Amino acid sequence: MLARGGGPTLLWRTVLAAALVGAIGLLPWLSRTDPALTVLKARSADRDPTPATLRAIRDELGLDDGPSALLGRWLSGLLHGDAGTSWVSGAQVLPSVAQALGASLLLMAGALLVAAATVTAVCARTLRLGARGRPGARGRGRGRGGTVTAMLAALPEFLVASVLASVIGVRLGWLPALGWYGPPWMVLPSLALGLPAGALLGRLLDDLLPGAFTEPWALAAAARGVPPKSVARQAVRRCVPGLLPNLGLFVVGLTGGSVAVEQIFDIPGLGRLTLHAALAQDLPVLRTGTLALVLLAAAAGVLARLAARLLTGPALRDGALHSLHRPGPPAPRALPLLYGALLTAVIGLGLPRDPLALDALARLQAPSPAHPFGTDALGRDVLARVSHGALTTLGIALAVSAAALVTGLLLGLLPRLSGPLVDTVSAVPPVPAGLLVAGAAGSGTWTPALAVGAVAWSPLAAHTSALLRQERATTHLAATRALGAGRGHLLRYELLPAVLPPVARHALIRLPGIALGLAALGFLGLGAQPPSPEWGLLLAENQPYAERAPWAVLFPAAVLALLGALAVTAAGGVRLPRRRERLPRRRERSGGPAGPPGARVMPAPRRQSHQPDALLSPVPTPPAEKR
Repeated sequence: MLARGGGPTLLWRTVLAAALVGAIGLLPWLSRTDPALTVLKARSADRDPTPATLRAIRDELGLDDGPSALLGRWLSGLLHGDAGTSWVSGAQVLPSVAQALGASLLLMAGALLVAAATVTAVCARTLRLGARGRPGARGRGRGRGGTVTAMLAALPEFLVASVLASVIGVRLGWLPALGWYGPPWMVLPSLALGLPAGALLGRLLDDLLPGAFTEPWALAAAARGVPPKSVARQAVRRCVPGLLPNLGLFVVGLTGGSVAVEQIFDIPGLGRLTLHAALAQDLPVLRTGTLALVLLAAAAGVLARLAARLLTGPALRDGALHSLHRPGPPAPRALPLLYGALLTAVIGLGLPRDPLALDALARLQAPSPAHPFGTDALGRDVLARVSHGALTTLGIALAVSAAALVTGLLLGLLPRLSGPLVDTVSAVPPVPAGLLVAGAAGSGTWTPALAVGAVAWSPLAAHTSALLRQERATTHLAATRALGAGRGHLLRYELLPAVLPPVARHALIRLPGIALGLAALGFLGLGAQPPSPEWGLLLAENQPYAERAPWAVLFPAAVLALLGALAVTAAGGVRLPRRRERLPRRRERSGGPAGPPGARVMPAPRRQSHQPDALLSPVPTPPAEKR
């Protein structure tokens, strides 16, 4: 099955990679600034940009030849193992990119270890209860774990990195905080990257585990006394294939998207290299780094799909799976209402205040009745800025999340088209994506929304494709197809009801990250400018004063974590309503169900209430009992 269609898929990947590299080559001309001036400022900021100097740089770099000629020379050199020299430093590009890629891969490996430990901690309660034959009890204890997970997933990486570097690295001196010289220097950056990623992956896995524990093999294994650890291990193996595509996206994101963490800890990684190249319009370095990320994303996507097929086995081919997405117990409503009320109260208390009022005598004041959240470095009220920033940040984030959900679902239903597209889009670092959108659409309020929306749909599409692949191999779908159901009926009544709720919950979990990504691009000058009270600007502006005035950072971060808690707990209640069975209009005098004229109606079999339905039918041998 993998070989079938491999040629068109490879051609589609090649076309997408070529289009991406070609679009990046247009950055100097899309930026509406003189590329020679940008390169001159990157080389020497104090040098006077005289016309003669700029003309010399244009002649040296061949800028007057146009982007197509530059791309042709770069490709011809790349075929011979030469990616050219950097426009800024003059060094060879390939060795510097290879060195940066090695550092990023080491950091990614450490972050994956931390993420795996975080996933284990998030799913520990569900695994313990499910392995003991009580999967339904998971919903009663989800509030506490969901709150902690939401806070971890909602905290921005650069904030976690700043706190770890300042507290553990500088103040306590337990671990080194700057540089890249050995394993001790990997601990703090791996924690900063792995904790949020592990929290998000843990929520996705925790959403699938209850369905695995209610399958016939798990119920039979628990009834026959199979050790709970074996049942839990097989349940994880059953659910992991649906998460492997997103895990591949995390690998690429941890390699090229960890720009802030590499900046804070002074790590010479690929994300930091591409950031500097994008800002300096150093095309040889930017093209080579992006190509390396595209190749890494393609390899991660192919390996994820192969691993999913190996873990699931022949069940995909034989249609022997059971659906993991069944109507579960109702989620608790008290926590979403509580978090929503707190967030509304914070926004309501700050709206009457002026977010732009300056007070030089009230700089960096601690929280007080006059300023409940304290003041920032310019004497502005932090509560007022948080409240007013919520109106624009949350509104645009909700719009982007809804658009990403619809796009991800539609493209996820076409896996052969969206698979290579997802791998290519996920390889684009956020800064070049923002620069490309800003160059095409111009800077403005909606520029960050377009940039984030251009890549926010990819994990949802990957999730949709993975769930759809497994749902098509379920026994109930094969039975429905055998009864004569068409594709439209299967899609509307079987596939979409099983795929839509988990993908919608996934989109809600990513809402805080989208809100932060919007504001972060605005801070880079691609959207709203200071003194706009956006949440990302608040965190970035107050980060240098975190030791002297921690409230200026902690309160905006707490509101962002509160948004994450609201999104995660509300996501647990996203369920499609059960379809009501249509009652027959005509019944026989005996009280039995109606049927066609002349047909003999058999009474429905009586079910025993003390025995699970799954154990009434023949049960395959559970994987844990095979010897």
